Amino acid sequence: MVTVAMERKGRLPVSQQQVTHRLVTVVPCLPATLRDSEVPHFFRERHVLTGYRPLHQDWRYYLLSLFRRHNETVNVWTHLLGALLVLVWFRELAEVVDFAGDAHSWPLLILLLSSFCYMSFSTVAHLLAPRSELTHYALFFLDYVGVALYQYGSAAVHFHYAVPDDWPHWLLGPFMPVAALLCCFSCFGCCFGKYCSHSSPSSIRKLGQVLPSALAYAWDTSPVFWRLWGCLPSCEQDPAALFHAGQVGFFLASALFFTLLLPERWLAGRCDFLGQGHQLFHTLLVLCTLCQLQASHLDYRGRRMLYLRLHGDGEPAFLVCLFVAVALVCTSVAIGMTSKVAGRK
Repeated sequence: MVTVAMERKGRLPVSQQQVTHRLVTVVPCLPATLRDSEVPHFFRERHVLTGYRPLHQDWRYYLLSLFRRHNETVNVWTHLLGALLVLVWFRELAEVVDFAGDAHSWPLLILLLSSFCYMSFSTVAHLLAPRSELTHYALFFLDYVGVALYQYGSAAVHFHYAVPDDWPHWLLGPFMPVAALLCCFSCFGCCFGKYCSHSSPSSIRKLGQVLPSALAYAWDTSPVFWRLWGCLPSCEQDPAALFHAGQVGFFLASALFFTLLLPERWLAGRCDFLGQGHQLFHTLLVLCTLCQLQASHLDYRGRRMLYLRLHGDGEPAFLVCLFVAVALVCTSVAIGMTSKVAGRK
């Protein structure tokens, strides 16, 4: 017994070495992060001075950086967790909503799908984009496709469920086609602004992103604005009004942080890991989406007589077809802009 025990004890260091070797193989030593001066200018974010990941590493490095401290860690996790919450929402709604049998539930399904897309595409972009210049642009173009799809999903539920009874009827016909055009314009503006950031100031990119997106948001959310204005001062009688007000408030706050780059504008270098305006933008946008999902579900259940009267039986199918068209156009824009990036190298 003593001999056996000694033999086992003698083999322990070998086992520990094997375990250590396996751990090093699975989780390699990751390169250190860099300062802004050590990466190309189009990778840099204004007022963020450290925490940049090096280029041209193995894909595994960027995947494992999900669990490492750098200046994109919080951006990745905010939308990753948000996407998981949307999946939870879908699972819960699928138990009480007949998405297959009730065509008027399809706008809600479009919102769920588009919400998951924009958060997932954003997660992938912030996680993997630093690998190379082409990867950086291609993934953020994909991110902008997700944003455009979410804009369309918002327009679909606002038009189908949230539109008030006194909404001008002459707007019913052109509302969704105009919304679709604005989504495509927003995607093009974001992609073109990003493309120009290679040789132009970052303000050009912001201009290309903010103006088309603001125009799309104003149009897509106009039924909600009209409804909230009309229900004052007794909005508490409308069960969805509080959540609609919440989604508007969270979105406007997120746009403020996104546009003004607060608080890192005042605290350059101190918000590199936590506290960036873009991180607050992500968080507030997730809260906006969750409020929007709740409001849309309440409207779907509680305003059925109204939207059945305003929208024909063929309207949901038209919204789905238009959603597919927007997805195809925006994907084509992203592919075209990616080819332009590849062609200038």
